[in-house]
Amino acid sequence: MGPSDGFSESTKFKNVWTTHSKSPIAYERGRIYFDNYRCCVSSVASEPRKLYEMPKCPKSEKIEDALLWECPVGDILSSPLDYKSSLIALTAHNWLLRISATTGKILEKIYLASYCKFRYLSWDTPQEVITIKSAQNKCSVLARQAGIQQTVLLYLAVFRVLPFSLVGIVEINKRIFGNITDATLSHGILIVMYSSGLVRLYSFQAITEQFMQQKLDLGCACRWGGTAGTVGEAPFGIPCNIKITDSPPLLFEVSSLENAFQIGGHPWHYIITPNKKKQKGVFHICALKDNSLAKNGIQEMDCCSLESDWIYFHPDASGRIIHVGPNQIKILKLSEIENNSSQHQISEDFVILANRENKKENLITVTASGRVVKKSFTLLDDDPEQETFKIVDYEDELDLLSVVAVTQIDAEGKAHLDFHCNEYGTLLKSIPLVESWDVTYSHEVYFDRDLVLHIEQKPNRVFSCYVYQMVCDPGEEEGEEEEIPNINC
Repeated sequence: MGPSDGFSESTKFKNVWTTHSKSPIAYERGRIYFDNYRCCVSSVASEPRKLYEMPKCPKSEKIEDALLWECPVGDILSSPLDYKSSLIALTAHNWLLRISATTGKILEKIYLASYCKFRYLSWDTPQEVITIKSAQNKCSVLARQAGIQQTVLLYLAVFRVLPFSLVGIVEINKRIFGNITDATLSHGILIVMYSSGLVRLYSFQAITEQFMQQKLDLGCACRWGGTAGTVGEAPFGIPCNIKITDSPPLLFEVSSLENAFQIGGHPWHYIITPNKKKQKGVFHICALKDNSLAKNGIQEMDCCSLESDWIYFHPDASGRIIHVGPNQIKILKLSEIENNSSQHQISEDFVILANRENKKENLITVTASGRVVKKSFTLLDDDPEQETFKIVDYEDELDLLSVVAVTQIDAEGKAHLDFHCNEYGTLLKSIPLVESWDVTYSHEVYFDRDLVLHIEQKPNRVFSCYVYQMVCDPGEEEGEEEEIPNINC
């Protein structure tokens, strides 16, 4: 099916239900999660249908972060249950859970550790390897007064999924890396950041091979530091078995404003902002192999706005780059320079423009002598009364770009979600959102086949969820959206 096949003239999206919550609302592949992932609701019906509700638990045991795992097509797995989607969840008391995405039943559980507080879940390799990051260790006032320094900044636990198998837990120590501010793991690369803007990259596999003290297997007996227990079971947990004792081989380093650094493209390139405050909004696209700047590799959006533009490698694996400003979206392509295959150039593939007029306002003042003076000035590019781009996303199954644009009308913000052809940028469909859009709130918008979902966070931790579904009957009345303030979760 082509990207425009589902967008006939008669196709409409109707707000079929709305709900509100005092706890964060999350969405993953047709499932809406409430109450810290305790309650799961299917979003694919015209009314919310509860899939499951897990037993209530104390705040100290709530789920803090989660990832959805889906079985890859063609993989041979050991258990029939493994062929169904699972929610991989991290609890506040350091348990890693694998939960059935359809029933809420806990299929696997691993106790991580008591020596740190694990807080964040992310994919190192999507659907294959997860990284669990601890909160940063802070040195207490009393410890500082006593001259005690906290050298371990944080811990990273790495697991292969389904079945869970431990790669290891590594400590990130300031004695080795210096005065670092953060560290993370992505695609097998340990990324370490400094307050100066410096970013350093290391091979995690090389670190594992060089500094792993002992290989640990989940469920096996272990002696460590004078204590004995079973790996992954309480209270023993998982010891930190990767301790870096010397500087590991450096793969790459670069300095960038606010540590902003991205890698992508074909061949590999990276995007940085020169490490000076006046360079904010200026992006350099350079070859990873030799740090050479691509031809036309300095990209700067010609706009005057309060909010910064943003840039990133296109998630469609085309090697292109998306550069978003308040009134235009540039899709840039990376290509070889003719007769010079060693150097690459940046050029525009296509541009999506906001629907607006170039307005100039006149400011009229009267001098003491009574003379009328007119001064002309141009509105900011992100002036709320002009259509402004707020969200740009990529829908892989239909190969579409989804764009949220917002315009302030009187005291109310009105938004619409537009779908553009990913190859040429052609506008295929525009969906008005019926709810008001306050630009000061946090927003997430998802498009999933025949469903649009808008999650909004208001002040005082009030969360709202608006669900739209595709309807193909041109005669169907729009009506008012169905208000469902509580779905008993």
